[in-house]
Amino acid sequence: DQFENLDKHTQWGIDFLERYAKFVKERLEIEHNYAKQLRNLVKKYCPKRSKDEEPRFTSCVSFYSILNELNDYAGQREVVAEEMGHKVYGELMRYSQDLKAERKHHLQDGRKAQQYLEQCWKQMDSSKKKFERECREAEKSQVSYERLDNDINATKSEVEKAKAQYYLRTHTADDSKNEYAAQLQNFNAEQWKHFNNAIPHIFKNLQDMDERRTVKLGETYRSFAEAEQKVIPIISKCLEGMVSAAKAVDKQRDSAIVVESFKSGFEPPGDIHFEDFSQNLSRTGSDGTISNTPKGDRDRERDGGPGQRPDPKHSMGKAKNKLWLFGKKPKAPSLEDFSHLPPEQRRKRLQQRIDELSKELQKEVDQRDALNKMKDVYEKNPQMGDPSSLQPKISETICNMEKLRSEIHKNETWLSEVEGKQSSRGDRRHSADNHHNTPQGRESPEGSYTDDTSQEHHTPHHRSSPPQPGYPNADPHEFDDEFDDDDPLPVIGHCKALYAFDGKNEGTLVMAENEVLYIIEEDKGDGWTRARKQSGQEGYVPTSYVEITMEKNSKGS
Repeated sequence: DQFENLDKHTQWGIDFLERYAKFVKERLEIEHNYAKQLRNLVKKYCPKRSKDEEPRFTSCVSFYSILNELNDYAGQREVVAEEMGHKVYGELMRYSQDLKAERKHHLQDGRKAQQYLEQCWKQMDSSKKKFERECREAEKSQVSYERLDNDINATKSEVEKAKAQYYLRTHTADDSKNEYAAQLQNFNAEQWKHFNNAIPHIFKNLQDMDERRTVKLGETYRSFAEAEQKVIPIISKCLEGMVSAAKAVDKQRDSAIVVESFKSGFEPPGDIHFEDFSQNLSRTGSDGTISNTPKGDRDRERDGGPGQRPDPKHSMGKAKNKLWLFGKKPKAPSLEDFSHLPPEQRRKRLQQRIDELSKELQKEVDQRDALNKMKDVYEKNPQMGDPSSLQPKISETICNMEKLRSEIHKNETWLSEVEGKQSSRGDRRHSADNHHNTPQGRESPEGSYTDDTSQEHHTPHHRSSPPQPGYPNADPHEFDDEFDDDDPLPVIGHCKALYAFDGKNEGTLVMAENEVLYIIEEDKGDGWTRARKQSGQEGYVPTSYVEITMEKNSKGS
């Protein structure tokens, strides 16, 4: 009698299962979106440059390690979503379809049993009503027969007719009685079967179905939790990797990398010397008047006179050029020998290039050896191949090796030049510290001090040359500071050497007769012009030794 209630209950069970499946679907969509957002975040903050160009700071390396661990973490979230989608949501949807089909089958069996029982009831009720109706008709015919039989006025034929009618109705009533009894017996039997066999069996099937639904829900609950539980060890490793990356941050190492990266190898700028602009003023008073002119300046006046005094604008311009280390570094073009870089950075880049070229050379050597071995095999076994076919490749490889060796030799020459300059600068710095109190007098480009102008003498190689001017530098290390500047000056003209110049003094440039040089700095009035050879070597040459042609809109070399 609870068939309808069980129908409603089983429908509620399937609805609940589908509701849970919808919950799992929304949960895995959240996991998918979360993993996608994490991956986009990692991609956004991952370096766009190659690994070789990335900073080597421990803080940066640790951050990139954290990004990698976060990317792995996002992958585990995707695993969780896939597990939920396959083992939970997909399983629930398949089981829901099976459950609906099974429930429909059981309900159809129940409704068929009910319809059959109702049909039996209708047949029994119809026979019952017919029996009741026949009995009333028989009673009426009996009353009519008795009335005519007792009536003295009734004829014999009427009485006989009423008697026959009475017997007929009684016989019909007996038949209806028997039919009703048979239908009643059949209905009772079918009703017993319905309530003791058919309906309990159907209800038992519905109960088994509902219990299996409950068990399936429990299994999917466990699978839902296990999908998360399986990735916990890997997620823990990801978090441990993040903690390890945080512990790997080393402030001292980062500071050392900064120092190593920006170490230029330049010397600190020297002191700016006092420049007396009052020498041309007329002096009055006795010789005992105290002069504000430093002794070094007075010595220069005695040695060379006012005409030998360095140009103030020239000196100040050079001093400014030397102070770029403490200001904004000018943007310099990239040169093959890295001469635009500070010495220490230039040394590192040259060493790096030498290492790369050495690796390429080793590859070429290995390739040549392999080709020679293959050639030997072909010579011993001509059926395997033609040895002459390998000769062009061997020749090309040997040519590449020669080019690489030439490049390595050229870069090693530049490297030895840089290392030699750095060692000589260190020696000069040590010497300057030991002779800090040397009196200031006339200076030659190599930094020697003299009060005798006759000691400065140069002999031209081919023909007599005009006398060379006094050297323009008041600082013994000014040439070094200027040539250590990694910002090459632009070319403003060119010149042709009228005489040969030996350039023995430091800071000057060796020049052959009729040699063409680039002009990179004009004569500032001290008789010297700064020039550059086509090889890139720079230095000062006497202005009177060259024929200068200035250019307009000149570009840097």
